[in-house]
Amino acid sequence: MLTIHRAGLLLPGAGREPVPGGAVLVEGRQIAAVGPYGKLAALSPAARVRSWPGIITPGLCNPYGPELLERAYHPDPREAGELGTEPLTGEALAELEMTDTRWGASARRGLQRMLAHGTVAVAGELRRDTVLDAVARVGLRAGKRLTGPPGPPTLDPFAGRPPEEAFHGAVLEGEGLDADFAVFAVEPAGDPRAALAGRGAGSCVATVLGGRLVHRRA
Repeated sequence: MLTIHRAGLLLPGAGREPVPGGAVLVEGRQIAAVGPYGKLAALSPAARVRSWPGIITPGLCNPYGPELLERAYHPDPREAGELGTEPLTGEALAELEMTDTRWGASARRGLQRMLAHGTVAVAGELRRDTVLDAVARVGLRAGKRLTGPPGPPTLDPFAGRPPEEAFHGAVLEGEGLDADFAVFAVEPAGDPRAALAGRGAGSCVATVLGGRLVHRRA
């Protein structure tokens, strides 16, 4: 099935010029074409159309894979009364009885939070088998860190660095690429990169990974 994802602006990445009224045409797990919505609609008039507010960008890479998935515990919602809702680290984490099963469940919840921030890849060496399995099942890319993280661990890949550096080494520019991208509820007027940095990845409204809509803000 062909699907067109459209928004007020398409930010291709890698310093390329923004495309007002831009869209991404997805076929299966790959990008079939990118460009102005009118052009793609004429190219594939039978495609399903998803309209989003804001800006479409390449998917993001979170550089804190080990810190967020193997050195932090993401509480189950049923534990909120006892443990709260934020990730637990340090002494709070040391007080928990962490088994491999519990690490795997925590990683799955952490990954869902990452998807809700436009993340399609994580960087840093992951060592726990249950965490690696959770990452593989979700479909996130995993790789080594080429540079040190910009600051304290955070779910927001935009924090502490320019938006272009947060994009998963990807460019939304043509057919044959994996359809990994995100949409952020950011006004497309003005400087879109500055707007993304200001609003942060918490403004994500949709994440597409391998052509699948894996997050959609309710």
